[in-house]
Amino acid sequence: MTQTPSVVWIVGASRGIGAAAAAAFFQAGYAVALSARSLDACRSVAERLDPSGTRARAYRADVADADMVAEAASAVLGDFGRLDVLINCAGVIEPIARFGKAAPAAWARAIQINLVGAYAAIHAALPALRDSQGAVINVSSGAAGNPLEGWSAYCAGKAGLAMLTRSIALEEGPGGIRAFGFRPGVVDTEMQVAIRASGINRVSQLRREDLAPPEEPARFMVWLASGAGDDLSGEEIDVRDPDLRQRAGLPALG
Repeated sequence: MTQTPSVVWIVGASRGIGAAAAAAFFQAGYAVALSARSLDACRSVAERLDPSGTRARAYRADVADADMVAEAASAVLGDFGRLDVLINCAGVIEPIARFGKAAPAAWARAIQINLVGAYAAIHAALPALRDSQGAVINVSSGAAGNPLEGWSAYCAGKAGLAMLTRSIALEEGPGGIRAFGFRPGVVDTEMQVAIRASGINRVSQLRREDLAPPEEPARFMVWLASGAGDDLSGEEIDVRDPDLRQRAGLPALG
C-alpha cells in the first residue's frame, strides 16, 4: 500500500520564498498545496512541480478575506485528506513611508495581510494540525524586533506575528503542535525591488548581488518541518544564525 505523503499548505506560494518553499517541500516528498491571491500564478508553480496534479495543487486565497482562506483550507483537506505543515508566507511591505505620511487605510491593510491573514490561515488549519500534531511556520523578519524608518506598518505586523507564534506554542504546544517564527534574512524577491526603489532606510541600499537566493530559506523551512528543530518551537529563528545553519545543513556564511 502506498503511504499518504505529508501535506504542506503554503499561503503566499505564487512567487519568491513561497514558490521556492513549494519546490523544496515537493522535492522532500511532501504533497504541496499552494495558495495566493492569483490562482493562475499558483497554478503555474504547481504545474511546473507536478503536471499530473497528484502532489501539487493550487488554490485561490486572498489572506485579507478570512472566508476565502477558510474555503481554501477546506479544499486542501478535501483533496489531500490531511495537513501536516502550514507556512504563512503571504506579506506586503507597502506602505513604505515615514510615520506621518502613510495613509491610515494602507497602514491597516498591511496589518490585515501580514498579521490578521496569518491568523485566519492558522484558525482554518488548526483542527487538521491538531490531528496530525503538525507545525506552523510563520515567515517573520528582523523587522519584528528592530524598527526601520518608513516601515512602521511592516514592523508592527511582524512584531505581532512573533507574538502570535509564541501564543500558538503556548496554547497548542501541549497538544503537539509546533510553531516557529522564521526570519529568512534579506532575500532576492520582488519585495526587495520595491524596497530598493523607495530609497528609504539602510535595507534599500543593499545591492542585489548581496541578497540571498530564496532557495536557501526554503531548505531551512523543510528542516524545521522535519521535527529536527522542535526544541525551537515558539521562538524567532534566524536563517543567519551560524549554529542553526550548521544544524540545518546550510553552508556557513562568508
